[in-house]
Amino acid sequence: MKIGSVNIDTNMLLAPLAGCSDLPFRLISREHGARFCFYEMVDSNSLIYKRRESFGILKTDRKDSPIAAQLLGADPSAMLDAAQKLFQLVDVPFLDINCACPAKKVIKKKAGAHLLRDTPRLYKILKTLISSLPLPITIKIRTGYDTKDLNHIITMAKHCESLGAAAIFVHGRLMTQGYAGEIDYDSIKRIKDSVNIPVFGSGNIFSPEMAKKMFDETGCDGILVARGALGNPWIFKKIEEYLKNGGGSDEVSLEEKKKVLKKHLCYVDKYKAISPSGKIGIMRKIAIWYLKNIPHAARVRSQITSAKSYTDLLEVIEQCA
Repeated sequence: MKIGSVNIDTNMLLAPLAGCSDLPFRLISREHGARFCFYEMVDSNSLIYKRRESFGILKTDRKDSPIAAQLLGADPSAMLDAAQKLFQLVDVPFLDINCACPAKKVIKKKAGAHLLRDTPRLYKILKTLISSLPLPITIKIRTGYDTKDLNHIITMAKHCESLGAAAIFVHGRLMTQGYAGEIDYDSIKRIKDSVNIPVFGSGNIFSPEMAKKMFDETGCDGILVARGALGNPWIFKKIEEYLKNGGGSDEVSLEEKKKVLKKHLCYVDKYKAISPSGKIGIMRKIAIWYLKNIPHAARVRSQITSAKSYTDLLEVIEQCA
């Protein structure tokens, strides 16, 4: 498919997961079937003021391609400034505008999902970026802010298309739902049917079956895999195989989980230029993702949270049986 003038050779993308989809996460995901990824969401103010965290988010590697970026912000001129700074640091085929993040601190800044109910601001951001930048601009939205209002969301989607948006990513929940509740497949379908640009469905894609349901129920052109990839990089190949052959695949063995987890932690140790305490905190979080459903998971979780070093954590992993 095409996003603007850019050819995308897959209909399954790794979503921009704030605090999660860093370089080690993306490398592991790519090794297990992810063919297109996003950087973590980038705050426009962090880029403008050259905060260290924004440069860490944009750390990449020659194996980490193709990859797109998603920008968070509320002020059109500031977002343009941030986008231009971003392009000095990394090469991306398209840029996404986040209109979906439900975090309170983001909403308070009039960014993220706030833009769903402040469409003049959203349209001004879109116009500014599309008229000033030489690459496709996409948007990530939700099915609404606090009440289901399909007419509003469809009107917004159509107007964004008329302004030049190249694709729309839709999370199938309201802002007020956060990540709880059922996915509103019907609203995603209605948005898809209302525009002539690619529409990607997002939300609750935790299994191949749920990926197929998203395609079947909405007719979407592609999907974003988000929380379903946490501690589960195998999901990409599993979805691809299921959509192609319709059959299930074997459960991932504990030994395989341990092996891939250790490689993921090795990447964290290699690529994360942060303090030892910060690094072990990230490693603990990752280990919990991978080992949450194994036998004696509660005991293992306690041991993980007590680990004081990379070596301690590796010992905990080795003892899992």
